[in-house]
Amino acid sequence: MQAPEDDLALLCAAVQEAGEIALRHWRHKPAHWDKPDNAGPVSEADLAVNDRLEARLRAARPDYGWLSEESADDPARLTAPRCFIVDPIDGTRAFINGEDTFSIVAGISQGDRMIAGAVWLPALNRLYSAHSDGPALYNGAIMQASATTHPDGARALTTAPNMAASHWPGGVPDLKRSFRPSLAYRLCLVGEGRHDAMITFRPAWEWDIAAAGLIAERGGARVTDAAGATLRFNQPDPRSAGVIAAPPALHRALIERTRAAS
Repeated sequence: MQAPEDDLALLCAAVQEAGEIALRHWRHKPAHWDKPDNAGPVSEADLAVNDRLEARLRAARPDYGWLSEESADDPARLTAPRCFIVDPIDGTRAFINGEDTFSIVAGISQGDRMIAGAVWLPALNRLYSAHSDGPALYNGAIMQASATTHPDGARALTTAPNMAASHWPGGVPDLKRSFRPSLAYRLCLVGEGRHDAMITFRPAWEWDIAAAGLIAERGGARVTDAAGATLRFNQPDPRSAGVIAAPPALHRALIERTRAAS
C-alpha cells in the first residue's frame, strides 16, 4: 500500500497536468449542455479533463476504485482498498462563463476516510493539498484556519437560501456572507483562514467535498454534515446531508444554532 504522501504527490501532478487541458478550453467557448434530471451543466472540457485524470491515475494505481462526477459509477469501488474521488471541473458553470475560480479536484479514500486530496485552480495558479499525516498546504506553504469563535460577524461562504430561518431554530447568525462557485475552493478557503466558515444545507456530492474537506481539516477546521455528523466517503450513495466547515469553536456554535433550544 502506498504511503499517503506518495498518493498525494500523484494527485498533485495529475490535477496540474489536467489543468493544462482545462485552460485550452477556458474562454474559448467550449461546447456544453445540461445533464438530465437538472443535474447541472457539463462541457467538453469536463469530459476531456476526466479522461486525462482517469488515464493518469488508474495507470499508476490500477487496484484503486474510481468515483467521478463525469464517469458511470462502478460498484467495484466499494470493495477496492482505496478509491479515487474526482471532480474534473468543480464550478463548471463559472468555467463556461469564463470566470477564473473553477477547480480540478482529486482525492483518495481508504475505507470511509480520506487520506489525500488536491485542489488545483489553474487560472489562478493555486494548489491546495494535504494528506492524512501532514499539514494542509497552499502552494507549498502551511496554511491555518482562522481563530474565529462566534458566529455573528464571521466571514462565511454560503448562499442566501442557506440563511433561511428554518435552518436556524437557535437563531439566524449575522454572518458576513460571500460566495465562490466551486464548493471545493470554498472549503479550501476555510482551511486557509481567508474565510471563517462554509455552509450548505443542500446535499453535497462526495467529489465536491472529499479532497477539499480533508484539506480544510488538516488546516485546523472541523468539517461535518449540516447536522454535525462525521462525513464518510466512498459510500453507495455518494452524497452528504449538507456540509458545515469552520474552526472547532465556531463550528460548535453554528451547529448549536441549527438546533432548537431544549
